[in-house]
Amino acid sequence: MKKVVEVNIGGINFTIEDDAYIKLKSYLARFEATLPTEDAKEIMEDIEIRVSELFQKEIKYPSQVVDEKMVDTVIECLGEIDQAGANNQTGNKETNTNNSNNKKMRSEKKLYRNPEDKKIAGVCSGLSEYFNIDVTLMRIIFIVALFLYGSTLLIYIVLWIAMPEALTVSQKMEMRGESVTAENIKNYSGNK
Repeated sequence: MKKVVEVNIGGINFTIEDDAYIKLKSYLARFEATLPTEDAKEIMEDIEIRVSELFQKEIKYPSQVVDEKMVDTVIECLGEIDQAGANNQTGNKETNTNNSNNKKMRSEKKLYRNPEDKKIAGVCSGLSEYFNIDVTLMRIIFIVALFLYGSTLLIYIVLWIAMPEALTVSQKMEMRGESVTAENIKNYSGNK
């Protein structure tokens, strides 16, 4: 028999085994210790949202308890904490930039509307991120197609409805094809 606790991670309630909770709490505490104090709260909220997304993918049925194996899977997905980077925060900024650029791994891009660069709904901006096309060129293509073919407006509206908006940091990273690891979330949130 194992002790379980109720926790709220990223706004979602989970029932988690005590051993798994201790392991996850320790991981998050180690990660938070590497953050600059002014950005720590915001970055930790992003990390918690990502943890809850990963737990939701792992849970097979509604009343399933999060166990240590699931926590290990989440830690593996997010990546282990770079303690050397934490100790070297006061070091040369150029070196830190090179290290963070080397660690940015690429993953498969996902199609989202881009709320950060939108004129109407972010459809053209999201498509330009997905296809690696300049956003201005994508907008010109839509405008030219609108005058040549009247159905382009309907296509835009359908895409507006069908494409989800990238709201969380992990969705924005997926839109750009960046791996959603703890280190990348920290770097992404710090560069906003």
